[in-house]
Amino acid sequence: MGDKYKWIGPAYDFLSTIYGGESIHNCKRAMLTVEHVKPGDKVLIAGVGHGKDAIRAAEIGADVTVVDLSETMLTKLQEAVDKHPQDLKIRKIHSDILKVDELEQYDMVIANFFLNVFYEDLMSQILAHLVKLVKPGTGKMVIGDFSYPEGNIIKRNLQKFYWYIAALIFYFATDNAVHKIYNYPELLKKHGLKIKDRKDFSYLGLSCYASVLGEKSAG
Repeated sequence: MGDKYKWIGPAYDFLSTIYGGESIHNCKRAMLTVEHVKPGDKVLIAGVGHGKDAIRAAEIGADVTVVDLSETMLTKLQEAVDKHPQDLKIRKIHSDILKVDELEQYDMVIANFFLNVFYEDLMSQILAHLVKLVKPGTGKMVIGDFSYPEGNIIKRNLQKFYWYIAALIFYFATDNAVHKIYNYPELLKKHGLKIKDRKDFSYLGLSCYASVLGEKSAG
């Protein structure tokens, strides 16, 4: 399996901080609270990166599984786990998320800054698969990512400009996709989830990021 993040991966968290301050990190952890996650809950994180969200979930007491195609990212997560004062239990899967077939097994499935690396057709396929991993009835799907442009034309264009700078950087560094900003709340609704919570995060006075939580119905 190729590792597109072999070179940029070690600096991923540093670059995130440079580009978005603490907003990106806070967005990733926004829904990992005792309100939404209970000890013993099964949580899956797709495209875990350096894993600050995985560590937060494990601190709460969740049974955490992470999936990433990048061995570099999984190594960085393990380094963080090894340095943590608690004995955190995080299961790591080095694989394509589409090959994970643990359907309806997870209380929460998280895709933070993950779906945006794919062109729309593949993104839609992956999102549909992630929803299938969520338990029906009480299970939750969380997406933290760049906010869909809202507000007046100036704000919308600034949000788009901010996104395209990041998209182009990662296109040249990792061959990630360049595309329009996805409207994740509407996509979750399209897959039958009810939006139960949303938290927005600003940077430099601009609403740049949002974490959206959808709940899966029993039907």
